[in-house]
Amino acid sequence: MSYQDTVIVLETNIDDSTGEELGFAMERLEQLGALDVSYQPIYMKKNRPAQALTVLCKPEQEEELIKAIFRYTGAIGLRRSETQRVVMERTPVTIDTPYGPVEAKKCTYRDVTKVTVEYESAKALATEKGLPIGELLKFKQ
Repeated sequence: MSYQDTVIVLETNIDDSTGEELGFAMERLEQLGALDVSYQPIYMKKNRPAQALTVLCKPEQEEELIKAIFRYTGAIGLRRSETQRVVMERTPVTIDTPYGPVEAKKCTYRDVTKVTVEYESAKALATEKGLPIGELLKFKQ
C-alpha cells in the first residue's frame, strides 16, 4: 500500500566549497540517513557560480543533518520547510534475465505499477558478465 508522510526539506546555496568537499558532504549526509541529497548548479549575486543543495529527511533526522551541512560544506545558513510526500508501495522482486537473476523493486500506486532494476545488483551482474549496465537496467518484469 502506498503511504503519505511528513518530510523536512533543507536547502542552502553554496559558493565556497570544492567539488570534492561537496561530494564528501553528499556521502556523509546519505550515511547519516538523508532520504535524498541533490545539488543543482546555480549563479548567485555578482554572477558567482554556486551549488544549490537540497536534502530531504525525516523530522527526527533534521538536527543531525543540519549540523552535518554546516560541518561539511561552506553553508552558513539554510532554509527548512515541512512538506507531505506520497510514496509508492515497494516490493523487492527478482527478475530472471538471459544473463542471470537481478534484484529489482516493484512499485505500486493504485492502478499504476512499475518495476525498476536495482542499480547495485545490475552493476554486480554487468561486471561479472562483462556487459554494459544498460543491458540489465532495461529489464522489466
